[in-house]
Amino acid sequence: MENQTKDNSRILPPKLRSSVLNFITPLGRFFTRLRVNPNIITIFALLAGIGAGILYATEHPFWGSLAIILCGLLDILDGKVATQSNRQTLFGAIFDSTLDRYSEFAIYLGLAIHFRHHWVLWVIFFTFLGSTMVSYTRARSEGLDIECRVGFMQRAERLVILTLASLFGVLLKKFDPLMIGALIIIALFSNITAWQRLFFVYQVERRKKENPDH
Repeated sequence: MENQTKDNSRILPPKLRSSVLNFITPLGRFFTRLRVNPNIITIFALLAGIGAGILYATEHPFWGSLAIILCGLLDILDGKVATQSNRQTLFGAIFDSTLDRYSEFAIYLGLAIHFRHHWVLWVIFFTFLGSTMVSYTRARSEGLDIECRVGFMQRAERLVILTLASLFGVLLKKFDPLMIGALIIIALFSNITAWQRLFFVYQVERRKKENPDH
């Protein structure tokens, strides 16, 4: 695949991402030795996302945030197990991406139920739209043989922002204001990220036309 990009614009610092990967890698080896199918881990990640949505909908935000953390860790773990056990498949890749979308929908649905009588309910619609478009633009770009990972509001960033807003909201007894702020940030910057990716593909195509021999 052509035009590989570096994640230079991401919000999460590289050290934090590497620390999480260093934590996940031994777990990946453990599950690889147990011969666990990575698709099973993907299913458990979905269940964690659904659990988070249910917990938000039933007014248990602290446990909801822990469920999001578990969802994110399992989402990384399934990829590690697939790589370490040499079980990467085209089906596994699309299965993982598809269940990620269902997982995020469950989380936002739970928050929508929590905020069902609040104006921020409309923001949640655009939050999910932006989150979906970030994934869609990457998938569509890869279908055009362009690896497109630019943008600062990717899935990991979205989960971290939701988790921090939830945890600090519970600790400071300011759950609604902090979560509303988090949803607005995700809605705004996830849609910006989708357009960043559109512009990136435009730039790649333009460079190809200007330098057809490269």
